[in-house]
Amino acid sequence: MENISFLPADKYMVINKTVLTELDRKNLVNLYEPIIGSLAVSLYLTLWRDLERYNFISIEYTHHHLMTILKSNLEDIKQARITLEGIGLIRTYLEESEPNNYIYELYSPLNAKEFFANPIFSVVLYNNIGSYEFDLLKKEYQVMKFDLHNFKDITANFDDVYTSSSSVLTFEAMGPNTLPLTMRDQVDFDTIISSLPKNLVSERAFNKKVKELINSLALIYEIDTLKMIEIIRMTINEKGFIDKESLRIQTRKYYQFNHQGKLPTLIYRTQPTYLKSPSGDTSKRGKIIEVFENTSPYDFLVAKYKGSNPTSRDLKLLELLLIDIGLSPAVTNVLVDYVLKKNNNKLNNNYIETIAGQWKRLGIKTAKEAMEVAEKEHKKYTKKLAKTSNQSNEKKMPVWFNEKIEKEQMSKEEEEDLQNILEKYKH
Repeated sequence: MENISFLPADKYMVINKTVLTELDRKNLVNLYEPIIGSLAVSLYLTLWRDLERYNFISIEYTHHHLMTILKSNLEDIKQARITLEGIGLIRTYLEESEPNNYIYELYSPLNAKEFFANPIFSVVLYNNIGSYEFDLLKKEYQVMKFDLHNFKDITANFDDVYTSSSSVLTFEAMGPNTLPLTMRDQVDFDTIISSLPKNLVSERAFNKKVKELINSLALIYEIDTLKMIEIIRMTINEKGFIDKESLRIQTRKYYQFNHQGKLPTLIYRTQPTYLKSPSGDTSKRGKIIEVFENTSPYDFLVAKYKGSNPTSRDLKLLELLLIDIGLSPAVTNVLVDYVLKKNNNKLNNNYIETIAGQWKRLGIKTAKEAMEVAEKEHKKYTKKLAKTSNQSNEKKMPVWFNEKIEKEQMSKEEEEDLQNILEKYKH
């Protein structure tokens, strides 16, 4: 981009290139804001408001107007504008003069179906908000299906109701208009195509949609041309075409395998605010819940490793719990603490997956709920064991298994375990 001075006195006008609705406003907040941030959304809505009284084209404003409305400095507003340009919501034109004149063309955000089908937007949104909130959003936009196989369609046709007219009025009406994303090639397609055996891949394999997907995946997962060649080789089907779903999966796996230090952001996220317990509980149980809620599963596991980096196997297990099964961070922490104590400090995949699946089906979302269900299941197990065996269950359990640990006397070892949690996990 050119380095052009940007001053409060510079003028701008807004041109409406689309039809904007309240649904667009909802999509901006729900789908775009987690990606582009609140200032960019506020700038878009302010430009939209500038249009409201004039519909297609606004009056002339200065950028000081935006600074006043948004309560932000001009450099931040410029960055927010560039963000909107990059994501396809506005197009900017400049006439250099004294002062400069800008034209901002406003375009519609994608509808939900288009957004979730877009490989860049859907992946970035998923990584920014996590699987739980991502699934909630998808359900909010999900189309409900109704079984109509016992019903007959009796809807009237147009010509059943209306007769033809000799005169026909034609005009071009404005409808929703989105701005396509522009992106330079992230990989060298000539090198990719020439590197693949002619008898392995069809000449029609690299069509426009496949190239767009490859570019998107290369951008999201930081894949260069040579790495992409390896991945594509694994996704070519028997007809010589690239399996797009397999390409997505293999690219993600490749990234995870080669970036152990920065795997998907979900393992570094803490419990969402709306799923946290009310603050103010100073009991030992309350403090432990606070730790579960304010510690990311990655940091929690690091503490269990006494400060060492967890193994790649355990990190993948965290991803499974958070991404594939969809547990919240705090519930994942409770589950890890519970299984490590009950299973001799080992995270057995099959065992932890079984419990995780049960908790997901039960709708467990908070640390408190997870602790309660773990205690309940353990009591059932202990009673069953007592009936079938004369041996008592001597396995150590987490400190929080005591129902009222703020009132009960703890052993020295339990006290040390609790202090370890509070000191190592608490921010």
